[in-house]
Amino acid sequence: MEYTTLGNTGTTVSRLCFGTWRFGRETGGVVETDRDEAHDLLDAASDHGINFIDTANVYGDPNGTSEKWIGEWLEDRSREDYVIASKVYFPFDGWGEPGPNDSGLGRKHIRAQIEGTLDRLGTDYLDLYYIHRWDEDTPIQETLETLTALVDEGKVNYLGASSMAAWQLTKALWTSDIEGLQRFDVTQPMVNAAQYDTVADYLEVCADQDLAVCPYSPLGGGFLTGKYDRADDGSVIAPDGSRGSLDDMFDEYYATEQAWDVLETVEDVADEVDASPAQVSLRWLMNQTEFTCIPIVGARTPEQLEENVGAVDVELSDEQFDRIDGARGEAES
Repeated sequence: MEYTTLGNTGTTVSRLCFGTWRFGRETGGVVETDRDEAHDLLDAASDHGINFIDTANVYGDPNGTSEKWIGEWLEDRSREDYVIASKVYFPFDGWGEPGPNDSGLGRKHIRAQIEGTLDRLGTDYLDLYYIHRWDEDTPIQETLETLTALVDEGKVNYLGASSMAAWQLTKALWTSDIEGLQRFDVTQPMVNAAQYDTVADYLEVCADQDLAVCPYSPLGGGFLTGKYDRADDGSVIAPDGSRGSLDDMFDEYYATEQAWDVLETVEDVADEVDASPAQVSLRWLMNQTEFTCIPIVGARTPEQLEENVGAVDVELSDEQFDRIDGARGEAES
């Protein structure tokens, strides 16, 4: 495993982060990853040298399941060996009927959720606490003041921001600087080789402000693994049980004209370097030079995780990197 510093912080993390959003998640009445499978995956991640684990208070059915299973797994291990990230914003379904303060980024909701998160994880602090979304109804200063207090109290080490517009991220950073509050050090947008352009301005802010980028969906919902084929009518031919077969919006959201062009180039490069398309796609993200990029991988099986970890050993030439980068531009022209 390779390791890097987490943006402008003093914390060292593996070049891949293990995402746990499938833990306890029910789709069509079926649990995608059950407790035993979750612990097997965490074992595999640790064995491969991954020390960075991503979760959220709302992951799992019921909410909190992912955090609880991670906490149970950590009981037999040294907490200090792992960098744990969680999130806050969405309504939490573990309290019965949602109340008016059971969502968002107000002081009351954040204070309540951090305590539940720490309890389920069995720890007295988080390494990284993300705001899961931007809250239109709460002044960003209140949110940052509350998060700063959590840092001052030792309950959180660093702050992160997930999906939002570039202007919102800029406003938050400006508020931190002007008011003397803790800044976001890490971001978590949806970024992959096929969908990079949709958040290009956001990534420019990250590069300028030396923020680490931890992309979710780094393989485009599985599209960039190469397991999908294109039908004559342009639709996606998806294997049974894959996201493409379960998500009615998959074609529109992931399988764009640009995505097909990028996938073709990724597959060509994969053949050249004797790697899988997934490994090439992950390595392309890790090779970003404008900012530290640590993709979040959410494998279903230890074997799939092993394949993803193999991206660390892939070497891309500048020409191959640029060719994948250029495939996006060709689709636009």
